[in-house]
Amino acid sequence: MRLVFLISLFLTVSGCSTLVTSATKDLADNLSQAIQNQNDPDTVRQGAPAYLIMIDSFIQGSPDDIDLLVAGSSLYGSYAGAFATEEPARAKRLTEKSLHYALHAFCIKRKDLCAIPELHFPEFEKALQKTGKGDLTVLNTWGVAWAGWIQSRSDDWIAIAEIPKIKAIMQRVVELDPAWDNGNAQLYLAVLNAFLPAAMGGKPELAKKYFEQAIKLSDGKNLMAKTLYARYYARMIFNQELHDKLLNDVLAASAVAPGLTLINTLAQEEARQLLDGSSDFF
Repeated sequence: MRLVFLISLFLTVSGCSTLVTSATKDLADNLSQAIQNQNDPDTVRQGAPAYLIMIDSFIQGSPDDIDLLVAGSSLYGSYAGAFATEEPARAKRLTEKSLHYALHAFCIKRKDLCAIPELHFPEFEKALQKTGKGDLTVLNTWGVAWAGWIQSRSDDWIAIAEIPKIKAIMQRVVELDPAWDNGNAQLYLAVLNAFLPAAMGGKPELAKKYFEQAIKLSDGKNLMAKTLYARYYARMIFNQELHDKLLNDVLAASAVAPGLTLINTLAQEEARQLLDGSSDFF
C-alpha cells in the first residue's frame, strides 16, 4: 500500500491538472504493462485489488477520460477472468464494472452510437458499420468486456442471447484491422463460436479457423490461444490427439513474452490441468 500512498501524495501535491492527468494515464498504462509481464500469478492475484480501487479513484476524478475508462475496463475484466472464476457472484460484479467502463468510453468516443446496445440485431450490425479505425480501442474494449460479462453469466440464457452482438463487434474489429492486439479479436471469435455445441448454434469449424488465425497473428507467442483451442474446440469434437498435442506444445514453450507473460503462465497452468484430465474426458 506504500506505493499507492506515494502515488496519491504526488497527485495531491502537484498543482498542475495537466500533469496530474498525464501522470494518471501513464500510471494506468505502466500498471497494465507491469501486470501483463508478471510471471507470478499469485502476486497479481493478491496485489491487483488495491490497483482496481486506485483506478476507480482516478476515474472518479476524471469520469469522462477515455484512456482511464479503457484501462479500468481492461483491469477489471482481466482480473475477473483470471482470478474470480471460482467466485460467481464476485465475477459478476467485476465484469459488470468492466462493461460499464467500456460502454461509457464508447459513448464518449461515439456519442452518435451510444444507444447501439439497445438496437435489434439487424440495426445493431448496420450501426457498427459506422465505426472506423479511430474507434478500434473503444470498440475492442467494449467487445472484450461484454464477452467477459457473458462468461460470468454462462447459466443465464438471456445473457447468452447477446452473443451474436458480441460476435458482430469482434468481427468489425477484424474488418478494421485483422492484426489488432496480436489477433485477440480472432481468439474471442473462436471461443464465441465454440461456446455452444453445433446442435445449439455453435460453429466448431469456424471456431477452428479463428483459433488458427489467432495463433498465427501472435506468432505462436500467445499460449492461451492453444490452451483455449484444446479446451473449446478439441474437446467439443472429441479429438484427443489434437487436444494433447496443443497442450504439450503450450507446456514446452517459454511463457516469457512482452505483454503476454502473465496470460502465458496462466495458460500453462490450465494446460496442465486439462492434460491431467485428458484420459478421463476422452
